[in-house]
Amino acid sequence: MIVLKDTTYIDWKTLEFKKGNILIEEGINAPIKFIDNLEKLDSNTTILDCKDKYVTKSFGNSHHHIYSALATGMPAPKKNPGNFYEILKYIWWTLDKSLDLEMIKYSAYVTAIACAKNGVTFVIDHHASPYAVEGSLQTIADAFNEVGVGHLLCYEISDRDGVNIARKALAETEKYMQDNQALVGLHASFTLTNKTLEKAVSLAKKYNSGIHVHVAEDIYDQEHCYDIHNKRVVERFKDYGVLDLPKSLLIHCLYLTDDERALIRESGVHVAQNTESNLNNSVGQFSSRSIGNNILLGTDGMHSDMLRAAKATFFSSQLTDTVGYDEIYRRFRNIHNYLDKNEIIGDGENNLVVLDYQPNTYFSSDNFYGHFLFGIESSHVQHVISNGKLIVKDRQITTVNETEIKEKAQRLSQKLWAKMSELSE
Repeated sequence: MIVLKDTTYIDWKTLEFKKGNILIEEGINAPIKFIDNLEKLDSNTTILDCKDKYVTKSFGNSHHHIYSALATGMPAPKKNPGNFYEILKYIWWTLDKSLDLEMIKYSAYVTAIACAKNGVTFVIDHHASPYAVEGSLQTIADAFNEVGVGHLLCYEISDRDGVNIARKALAETEKYMQDNQALVGLHASFTLTNKTLEKAVSLAKKYNSGIHVHVAEDIYDQEHCYDIHNKRVVERFKDYGVLDLPKSLLIHCLYLTDDERALIRESGVHVAQNTESNLNNSVGQFSSRSIGNNILLGTDGMHSDMLRAAKATFFSSQLTDTVGYDEIYRRFRNIHNYLDKNEIIGDGENNLVVLDYQPNTYFSSDNFYGHFLFGIESSHVQHVISNGKLIVKDRQITTVNETEIKEKAQRLSQKLWAKMSELSE
């Protein structure tokens, strides 16, 4: 057990501030409770002095790509991409084709470590490695479990690399889903045949899951869908039953008609907004107009800092959307509602972050949103507790050897970049 001594707890739902000592039990969905007497604690209890610190529920990432973890600093592609499709072709599809299981393992390690140190204890990931499909999901899960970060994984099924790889991706997904909670991942409409889409939805229904898919990230997705299928992307997905699955996650959703927005809103499925990625790829900006309240925040593999993602989303939205202080916080926290509503485990109340935040101004529930947006940063994350286990203490990972992992990841990044260079020749 862990006790956070003499702290201030901020209820993530009500924003109520409460002072006291918090007892935390280890395990999935184990309780937390306030206690007065510390003298009767078990001798094995870890006591952390949290005087003048703030404790609240830890954070979640609704759309990540661990496969991009070794991309930072990689050489520029041989051909400068001229549009979104070429960004995929010359950068990300070259990278994912170059991954092997060892690279995937260390990509997962460094991603989980980065998440934990930023206060993120649950990640919904969307993975692709077409020449290392078999075993990829369990490899990611094992690394995340070792670090101590909860997860909801999927493999990005696509026909872009041929029928055999699409079949392997479906098989890998089903194999993993037999023993693990997961979603069925799809790349995007423009790389999916009707046959593969139908099989993926059937698989999601079989395991009471949902579809995790990129939707209208670029106008190309819509143009392709209309040219080939004579309908728009959301209409196509509705026809195949994607919107009938409550766990489905639609990612990006930039280029939608009002009719498509109504279909999403009425279905009740969730949309994950990825502002920084959209800006980086120059594809446009998300608008929440008429799409409903089921909006989550992700990073799309750009980084693992959800506080940063929330701030970037808020600031950019001032030009393109109507997002207030309370709304950006709601989107930031909406992943917890998604996970709870869909009975996905690993995000219980014993997932907590201790913030070493010493504000210069008065801080209370009345002005919490202002401090959330303009004060609290990931640098304030001191301790992180995941499922009642202390995985970050004094800003250091406790569960794995971060130094050894990063040294190995650095070596593997060079190997990855060399393979990418060979593929692009």
